[in-house]
Amino acid sequence: MNALRGNTLKGSTLTGPEIEAGAELAGQFCRVRQQTETLCEPLTPEDMMVQSCPEASPAKWHLAHTTWFFETFLLSEFLSGYRPFHPDFIWLFNSYYNTVSDQPLKKLRGSFSRPSLEEILGYRRHVEEAMTRLIESGVTEDVRRRIVLGLHHEQQHQELLAYDVKNAFWSNPLHPAYRAGELPGSTAGVVNWVGHDGGLVEIGYGGEEFCFDNELPRHKVFLEPFELGSRLVTCGEYLQFMRGGGYERADLWLSEGWDTVKAQGWKAPLYWFEDDDEWRVFTLRGPASLEALMDTPVCHVSYFEADAFARWWGNRLPTEAEWEVAAAALPVEGNLMESGALHPLGAGPQSGLGQMFGDVWEWTASAYLGYPGFSALPGALGEYNGKFMCNQMVLRGGSAVTPASHIRSTYRNFFSPATRWQFCGIRLANR
Repeated sequence: MNALRGNTLKGSTLTGPEIEAGAELAGQFCRVRQQTETLCEPLTPEDMMVQSCPEASPAKWHLAHTTWFFETFLLSEFLSGYRPFHPDFIWLFNSYYNTVSDQPLKKLRGSFSRPSLEEILGYRRHVEEAMTRLIESGVTEDVRRRIVLGLHHEQQHQELLAYDVKNAFWSNPLHPAYRAGELPGSTAGVVNWVGHDGGLVEIGYGGEEFCFDNELPRHKVFLEPFELGSRLVTCGEYLQFMRGGGYERADLWLSEGWDTVKAQGWKAPLYWFEDDDEWRVFTLRGPASLEALMDTPVCHVSYFEADAFARWWGNRLPTEAEWEVAAAALPVEGNLMESGALHPLGAGPQSGLGQMFGDVWEWTASAYLGYPGFSALPGALGEYNGKFMCNQMVLRGGSAVTPASHIRSTYRNFFSPATRWQFCGIRLANR
């Protein structure tokens, strides 16, 4: 997922209106920090050590790295007399800010048995107390912007933590549940095509609140008339693709996608498995019958799978500009983290576009590149977006584990096309 940046931090979507300095900002800081630890409450210390795939990080590492951000980019620069919690944490919990320090290989994060969970929680308290002092001392606009950036950074890691816990529990042969309880029932409704006239339109962020630098500058693009599916592609529809030989037909796949299918032995989305001749799906609530999820959006498919499915269905994936123009006038609401479902849900009967926000990140046909006139920040805070603008595809809309205040119609997520561990799915565009 794209990391959080701040060259245009004019406000914060955390509350909607402009954040006031002092108590308001301190309250937002405490609530976001608490949410991360709330997400960890169902986990044991042993759970929090697991790193089950190269994309993932242990939950314990997420707790430390989100704290590292505030210590590195705020306290060490702006709080007079601040003493770092531990001199080695500056490099130990660095992700990939090369201008800050070297860092351990990402694949080794699961081997960090020390520092202990207790020490990392102590690190969080140390930094939170110092941040309270910083905020109470009165903050400049630059400091306020960095705090808002840090809060969005932590929200990003809340979503990543959900991805990583799901993969860790999937990798456990016991397939434990992160949260008890059944998934809500779902219905899908009929797909309708919702048209747009196209023409000369503007995309990119144009408001006065928080955005990432990769959402800028706002600029004009020309679109041919297009239609988007009124809902996301369901598990039942994807099962038709599988039964129709979708994973056996090379003509449906991009060359690299076909090579990946053969090399990885893909026959179904990630977390689908066969048990006594029945397809089942692993969720954060444990395994569930595919039969019960047929009307829910298919999830954990790669860009290659999404593209092949669209071609097999006789359609295509939307471009990110088409998606953004269609979503721009819609309210930012849907099955997001706050719903508590932690899994995509069916759209039900509806008119117009549904499920544009939440449920699954939607693959687009657009490569992740800078907009015309894009300029990354100088220094360490400029490392997150611009340097990844190669070999990645754009996704839009958020997922069932995205915090609601962290998403908007201009938000550009990005992943490499073979990646499946994030909550990602499919919306079709009509040719």
